[in-house]
Amino acid sequence: MIALKTTLAGAAGTALIAACVLALAPGLNAADAPKGNPAAGKEIANDRKLGNCVACHMMPDAESPGNIGPPLIGMQARYPDKEKLRAQIWDATVANPDSSMPPFGKHGILTEQQLDDVLEYIRSL
Repeated sequence: MIALKTTLAGAAGTALIAACVLALAPGLNAADAPKGNPAAGKEIANDRKLGNCVACHMMPDAESPGNIGPPLIGMQARYPDKEKLRAQIWDATVANPDSSMPPFGKHGILTEQQLDDVLEYIRSL
């Protein structure tokens, strides 16, 4: 419970800092600001009851990673457009009808905030 409160406080602090940076930095807009918390996303990605990305993907520092899906490394280079990666997490069958990846957003497996958190974590890999 304490860790959850700390994570939520951290997410709020991150959002506040991002808002301040956007206000002071010319040329940036709200779409450039991260909506998610990478630390919370890492917890979700490794949680076998939530994201469970580790069941199918090799990820840095993952305990017993799977190898069914591609390794989650170099993700910013592989997905320079953040929205394409989010769409992949939302419902991978749109890009690949044969995908065995669960449609985390479409089926409500993860909330919008959890999706944003996972997105920011995966993009950091």
